[in-house]
Amino acid sequence: MNKDNVGGFGTGLLVGVILGAVVGFLFAPRSGHETREQVKDKAADLFGKAKEKASEVKETVGQRFSSSAE
Repeated sequence: MNKDNVGGFGTGLLVGVILGAVVGFLFAPRSGHETREQVKDKAADLFGKAKEKASEVKETVGQRFSSSAE
């Protein structure tokens, strides 16, 4: 996989996961309260994963810039 395509793939994967989760919640046979609680929990989980991934990307970019400056 080309280095230029890695970021696009990761973004597409994240968007696909989020859309899949939303569609799954909308068609799940649960009450509104249960669904809202589950959405809140999943959103918090996805937000944490997104922050972690952003931190990894930031570190990788920093390493590449520092190695190319040498």
